[in-house]
Amino acid sequence: MNPWNMKIVADSSCDIFSLESVPFASAPLRIITDEKEYVDDQSLDVAQMVDDLLAYSGKSGTACPGTGDWLDAFGDAAYVFCVTITSNLSGSYNSARVAKQEYEEMYPDRRVFVIDSLSAGPELNLIIEKLQELILAGKTYEEICTEITEYQQHGDLLFMLESLKNLANNGRVSKLVASAAGILGIRMVGKASEQGTLEPLNKCRGEKKALPTIVQLMDKYGYKGGKVRIAHCINPEAAAKLKNLILEKFASAEIKIYTCGALCSFYAEKGGMLVGFEK
Repeated sequence: MNPWNMKIVADSSCDIFSLESVPFASAPLRIITDEKEYVDDQSLDVAQMVDDLLAYSGKSGTACPGTGDWLDAFGDAAYVFCVTITSNLSGSYNSARVAKQEYEEMYPDRRVFVIDSLSAGPELNLIIEKLQELILAGKTYEEICTEITEYQQHGDLLFMLESLKNLANNGRVSKLVASAAGILGIRMVGKASEQGTLEPLNKCRGEKKALPTIVQLMDKYGYKGGKVRIAHCINPEAAAKLKNLILEKFASAEIKIYTCGALCSFYAEKGGMLVGFEK
């Protein structure tokens, strides 16, 4: 099948805005405060947004792409593979499902496959990379739907948070817990649960203890070597240290490091990291 009849679409939690060999589009999420709205696209100064939010003490939250955003992203593709942030953190998946229904009603000969990643950031990266590989291999729409669903069972996401301020501001953790973590220098290490929620696992005193803990958890949850994607929020030094620790234990690891986009920076906050890996 001609791969140019196919298109990959994702919301901006994937931190990707273009692909070289397969048509791709990103539907933007938004970060909203009482003072300002930030659109998660290529034009946004993410570092400035992070600094703004550090200085901001009011309520903050996120807004998912609307149905129109998704339809714009679908374009005129015959077959669309649409990847969203976990439905337990955002309405993005439900919005994409509505857009799928409208698109297929308007164009009965076209198909949209919507994937709830049950994750964010780097794990969406891995799903998109796999979709790209399957499309370029000439797989049919039906084959890709089957194989990407199976592939999802072999991915996982861990995270390290230096600050819980934004999570407290939008009501996901208590302000007391967030304040205590900041005062004590705690790094919260956790994972994306099977239900797609944020599941805290360890409270580590400082980054020096948190980074080896991530490697231990990767081992525990089935990583044996292969792809690892590390997204950091203005913390390239820690990402590089983590890469070296992973390679010390798993010499065959294929690791890429990149900077979080706006949505993932909102959750990870300054100093935080998200780690997606194959298992």
